[in-house]
Order: sequence, then structure tokens, then C-alpha cells
Amino acid sequence: MKQRCKWVGSDPLYIKYHDTEWGIPLHDDRRLFEFLILEGAQAGLSWITVLKKRQNYTESFNNFDPEKIARYDSNKIAELLSNKGIIRNRLKIAAAVQNARSFLAVQEKFGSFDAYIWRFVNGEPAVNKWKTCKEIPVKTAESIAMSNDLKKRGFKFVGPTICYAYMQAVGLVNDHTIDCFRYNELRAR
Repeated sequence: MKQRCKWVGSDPLYIKYHDTEWGIPLHDDRRLFEFLILEGAQAGLSWITVLKKRQNYTESFNNFDPEKIARYDSNKIAELLSNKGIIRNRLKIAAAVQNARSFLAVQEKFGSFDAYIWRFVNGEPAVNKWKTCKEIPVKTAESIAMSNDLKKRGFKFVGPTICYAYMQAVGLVNDHTIDCFRYNELRAR
């Protein structure tokens, strides 16, 4: 049996996410945007809640197309607020629309969101050496810097803790514990 990070537990959805996505370095702008929206939606909730609603988010938010989301109007926002398949929080939905607009501005300025976001780790994943999940911080100097910069650019729901969870999810940091089978696999990339 494969050794995994202890936070995974036995939920098949968590296992699949951990084994096939979490911590893998992403360089695709649409996927980077997807995780930015999902991490913001997760604020104050458990990640499993978001994972269970992820397909509904994909369908409801035009496959995370920032150009389409940036054009959402009050009618579309009202439609989303009545959608039981997503987290119906007015502030989080409004943040997704604002973040799409800010995301497009970052793409224009830096050529891609990928080029922008990977600057916070100098273009290479930070590889940590945690023995237990309890050692893993909820924020770092890099996530604080990212949060501050994103906020200056108009992004919402991007506090330092959300940014650190984002960094973990998209592989800016390898926070798999050293006993996890994914730790060395990702280190070797």
C-alpha cells in the first residue's frame, strides 16, 4: 500500500486529488486560474467541499475561461447565486469575476499568468522536507508577498493562507511529507 500524506485519509476523491494533482507544478494559465477560483471558494470551508462541487464549478463558470467570466453581469451573478451545485456566497462569486478581470490584466502585462505567478518561487518549486503534516505552515514569506502583490492588482480572496494553499495545489511548493510516495516523484521532476 502506498504511503500518502496523512491529511488525505480514505476518501477516494481526496486520494485521487492527492495522487494526480496536488503539488504537481502547473504552467497552464487556465488551470492556474481554476485553482485560484477554487482556493478562494474554499475560504472558511473544507477542501473536500470544493472537490465535491468542482465539476459544477467547471460547468457553471464556463470551464474557468477568464475572458467569459470577466464579462459576467448581474444576471449571471444572480444565476450563480441560485445554483445549488456551487458555494453560493455573493462575495466569493463577485471575487471570481473580479479575479478574472485582474487575471487578464496580469496576462497582458507579463505575457502569461504562469510567468507572473512562478516569480514568487524564482521559477522553481520550493521543496520542503516535512516529516509530519503538523510541521507544514499555513503561510510563508512567499505567500505573504504573493498575497500583497495580488491584492495590489485587484484580486480578492487571496490572503496569505489562501495563497499558500494555492502554492501547494499548483506545485509552487512540494509540501508532501517525506514519507509520502509523491514527495520523491515530484522532487525528481
